[in-house]
Amino acid sequence: IPDPEAMEAVGRRLGAVLRAGEVLVLTGELGAGKTTLARGIGEGMGVREAVTSPTFVLASTHPAAGGVPLVHVDAYRLHDALELDDLGLEPAEAVTVVEWGAPFVSALADAWCELVIVRRPGGPDDDAPLDAPEERLAEVRDHGAPQLAVRVSAALNEALRSAGDAAEEAS
Repeated sequence: IPDPEAMEAVGRRLGAVLRAGEVLVLTGELGAGKTTLARGIGEGMGVREAVTSPTFVLASTHPAAGGVPLVHVDAYRLHDALELDDLGLEPAEAVTVVEWGAPFVSALADAWCELVIVRRPGGPDDDAPLDAPEERLAEVRDHGAPQLAVRVSAALNEALRSAGDAAEEAS
């Protein structure tokens, strides 16, 4: 994923294919693009407000034009699965996106898909500006939700293909 704009475009594609009751876990280091991806998912779902990091509130519910809300969870400050369970989330009624949730998501759902985002090895050189875009690699992992994993993979590939086509047209 070449830059933040492409990450958001991937999110928009995902937002168009995610359904009520599905849980998507976003895994990656600080600055990997998890919240940017979640913002795109919200746009793709037609949420009525900007999606921002819920780090201090832990979970935010965003109503969407299509009726299915987006629940955006940041599990970074959680210590165990019980704390996630204590949030009282109802994943069956929403699309639930959980940042930093891999160790805890089993308290929330029996099946989910995980999108692991990492910085591409050999990124910008030392002379690049600090705010220079850095490519990301994304890996889809199925945790008992194979149909969701296939749709996430297809949306990811579609968004990247579109980004490549747009870059080719611009040059």
